[in-house]
Amino acid sequence: MTPTKLLVANRGEIAVRVFRTCRELGIATVAVAAPDDRGALHTRVAGETVEIASYLDGAEHVRAARAAGADAIHPGYGFLAESPAFAAAVEDAGLTFIGPSPEALRQGGDKLEAKRVAQAAGVPVVPTGGPDEIGFPLVIKAAAGGGGRGMRVVRDPGELDTALEAARREAEAAFGDGRVFCERYVERPRHVEIQLAAGGGTVVALGERECSIQRRHQKVLEESPAVDAELRSRMSEAAIAFARAIGYRSLGTAEFMVSGRDFFFLELNGRIQVEHPVTELVTGLDLVALQLAIADGAGPEPAALEGHAVEVRLYAEDPLTFLPQTGRVERLRIPAGIRVDAGVEEGDEVGVAYDPMIAKLIASGETRAEALDRLGEALAETEVGGVTTNLPFLRWLVRHPAVRAGDTTTAFLADFPPLSPYRHPPRGPWRGGFRLNLPAPPPHSPPDVAAAGEHGPGAGSSTLIAPMPGTVIKVLTEPGAAVTPREPLVVLEAMKMETPVVSPYDAVVKAVHVAEGDLVTGGQLLVELEE
Repeated sequence: MTPTKLLVANRGEIAVRVFRTCRELGIATVAVAAPDDRGALHTRVAGETVEIASYLDGAEHVRAARAAGADAIHPGYGFLAESPAFAAAVEDAGLTFIGPSPEALRQGGDKLEAKRVAQAAGVPVVPTGGPDEIGFPLVIKAAAGGGGRGMRVVRDPGELDTALEAARREAEAAFGDGRVFCERYVERPRHVEIQLAAGGGTVVALGERECSIQRRHQKVLEESPAVDAELRSRMSEAAIAFARAIGYRSLGTAEFMVSGRDFFFLELNGRIQVEHPVTELVTGLDLVALQLAIADGAGPEPAALEGHAVEVRLYAEDPLTFLPQTGRVERLRIPAGIRVDAGVEEGDEVGVAYDPMIAKLIASGETRAEALDRLGEALAETEVGGVTTNLPFLRWLVRHPAVRAGDTTTAFLADFPPLSPYRHPPRGPWRGGFRLNLPAPPPHSPPDVAAAGEHGPGAGSSTLIAPMPGTVIKVLTEPGAAVTPREPLVVLEAMKMETPVVSPYDAVVKAVHVAEGDLVTGGQLLVELEE
């Protein structure tokens, strides 16, 4: 039955987004807040708020729902959204889980199990195995979640052990599950995903989204539609076959790598996606309302795609390095005339504990060019004060010739560094596939940082400073140690993403000024070096 009071086991813009649909449907709303997140925007727009110990504690969400008298829980995305144990705990408590069944989450959310099921269903997949089986380059992925957490590209066997250790730590921090696996790394694919809706014995595909432009293995720009009708049909059939194989229910997204006319299944995200607004704008659907209807036993209907929609994510992060930033949002001017899903308001603080997204800006039009033009105009009007953001990067991005031509792959930011002078992509019949005349893109996510101060090689000494606020999770050197160029010395973590700070050249460590567990501010002294 349709819930009368719904708790969102999440925060930020997705909680605000779910509450908006609930208000329209007359459903009472409950927010949850961790101790360091009291007063955040999602708590101010909900009907009531219950404090919890952690967003990653499923028992706390269930306790909060019972305390507030909620009869349903929506998990949003991230945190526990794809946790089979959490879905089971919600159902065991007699509450409605607005999402897939625990068993479908287990099969679809575990990437290794998902690959096995996909192969059995005849869906093409990228080879997975040990480094000796698949060779290099390879990509390490978290088995229990996505969003770039726990992902590392490894090109040299000598980098493997360090990358595996870092990937496991990051996966454990993000999902509470440190399992990782290795997959063959495909150079310069496109990243295209199919939106699925399943319920009442029916599974439908609601079109696709292009998500190739990414930083730190997380999406930056998304759009729909993205492929021609014939390729859309084949990808949709594959996505539906996988969903049926695991008895899927609710919204879900099947992610694929596309190379030319070929595609390979990556994973099923058993939740609503960050980029769901572009699908809403080209289908006219409210996907949150559809989730609620499916949970009430309804079956989804097919939808036609009309027009074009493009979304970008406005983050508190450096526009060149994409390193997260913190601070108070002293001014926030959001343009009218396009859709904006915001997670903060003026006066709110962006801290180190959570994803630094400020808002999503989504524009639509009858054509792709019209949608991009509207988005560009909106970005020109957007103002954010008090915290560094990627706004200059987004303005640069939507004007880029390769973006305007629709010729982008997951290597876009390796081929075209952020804020670099515009240059047109090579001409040739490579749309949607490989550019064979280009070298392999260098690994560019997550970045390591040679955070030298004013002094460099030949100057006798140098200081390494923190490039961002964060937590020191690893100190990998000690005074007197000889270090080499690009050798990691300190590993910082912010927003559950790791950033190694590396030596800029051959040197000897003079002093280490931090310890594991320390909280540091941007610009704080970490390590002193001398030649």
